Amino acid sequence: MGIALMIGAGGVASVVAHKCCQHPEVFEELWIASRTLSKCEALKEQLKDGITKVSTAQVDADNTEEVIALINKVKPDIVINVALPYQDLTIMEACLATKVDYLDTANYEPLDTAKFEYKWQWAYKERFEKAGITAVLGCGFDPGVTGVFSAYALKHYFDEIHTIDILDANAGDHGYPFATNFNPEINIREITANGSYFENGEFIETEPLTIKRVYNFPEIGEKDMYLLHHEEMESLAINMPGIKKIRFFMTFSERYLTHLRVLENVGMTSIEPIDYEGHKIVPLQFLKAILPDPASLGPRTKGKTNIGCIYTGVKDGKEVSYYVYNVCDHEECYREVGSQAISYTTGVPAMIGAMMVLTGQWKKPGVYNVEEFNPDPFMEELNKCGLPWKESFAPDMVE
Repeated sequence: MGIALMIGAGGVASVVAHKCCQHPEVFEELWIASRTLSKCEALKEQLKDGITKVSTAQVDADNTEEVIALINKVKPDIVINVALPYQDLTIMEACLATKVDYLDTANYEPLDTAKFEYKWQWAYKERFEKAGITAVLGCGFDPGVTGVFSAYALKHYFDEIHTIDILDANAGDHGYPFATNFNPEINIREITANGSYFENGEFIETEPLTIKRVYNFPEIGEKDMYLLHHEEMESLAINMPGIKKIRFFMTFSERYLTHLRVLENVGMTSIEPIDYEGHKIVPLQFLKAILPDPASLGPRTKGKTNIGCIYTGVKDGKEVSYYVYNVCDHEECYREVGSQAISYTTGVPAMIGAMMVLTGQWKKPGVYNVEEFNPDPFMEELNKCGLPWKESFAPDMVE
C-alpha cells in the first residue's frame, strides 16, 4: 500500500514500528530515522522477522533541509512524526516542500515556553490545501483517540454535546520512587503549567494542580485526579457543535506529586537556562537526563490504564450521558511489543491514523484534528489493534 517514514526512535516510536509491521498489507516499507542512528538500528533488529521492509537513517529533525533531503531519498507516502513537539514545524515544512502527507501525536510547542496550543500548526492549513497534502494533528490517545471518541459520540448518540470530561488514569507501578511514563521534559512541562478548562465560550485558567476530584474508574478503582490544560480541548471547543464545557483530568499519586513539588521548589523543573561551570544548561533537560528513560519502564511496570471521555448532551430532545473508554494492561503491552501501556496507547493510534491516510479514509488536503474525520473506521481498528473500547450510558459523573 505505501511507504512510511517515521521520525523518532523512543518508546512511542517503538510501538508505532511494531504495529506497522503487524500490517504489511498497508505498510510495505518502514523507514526509522532519528538523530541517534544506533537507536534506529536497535529497533530495526527487533523487527527483522516481519514482512515489512525496515530501513534506517540518521536525521536532525531540527534541520528542515536535512528532513527534506531524507524525504527525497526515501520517497515516503506519509511522514509519521514521533519526535519532540519542538520539531513539528520543521517537519511540516519539509512535508510541504516535498508534498508528502504528515501525522503527529502532540502539538507544537516552543522550546523556551510551555505553551500547548495549535495556532502554529493551524496556520499551515491553506498551504497544505494548496499542496494537496494531508496533515493529521495529535493522533495519539489524548490528544487523538479522545477526539475520535468525541466524533463517534456526536455521530451516533447526540445531536449536540454540551459537556466533555476527559479522564486519564494510570494505575501502573514501575517501582521507582519517581519517574515519568513518557518524555520527562514534556511530561513535567505539561503538569507544572497552569491548568485550564473551557466554559461558555472561553478558557478559564487555574493554578497548577489546584482542582482535584476523586473518580471510581472501571477496572482500576478510586483515584485522585487533577485538572490540567490539555491541547485537545482547544480543537474540541471549535469542532463540537453546542459545546458548553470541557475539562481534562489526569491521575497522580501523592508520592509523585511530593517529588514533583520538591523538584519544582529547588528549581529543577525550570526551562530557563542557567550557567554551570561555563556552560548553559536547562535544569529540566538535565533532570530528564538523570531520570529513568520511559522506554526502559516496560519490564518493570504492572497495573492498568483507563483513558476515556464522559459526555452529556441531547438526542431527539432528550438528555443523554455517555462514557466511552479503553483499559490497557501494562504487562500485556510489554509481552506484545516490549513497552509499557503509556507508549502503547500513544503508538497504536498513531499507526492507525497513518493507516487511515494511506488507505484514503482520512485523506483530504489541509491540516486537521482527528475529530474532523469519520471516526467509524478508526474505532473499528482500535478494537482490532489492541485498544478495545467499552461504553456505558448514565455513568457516574464528575462533580
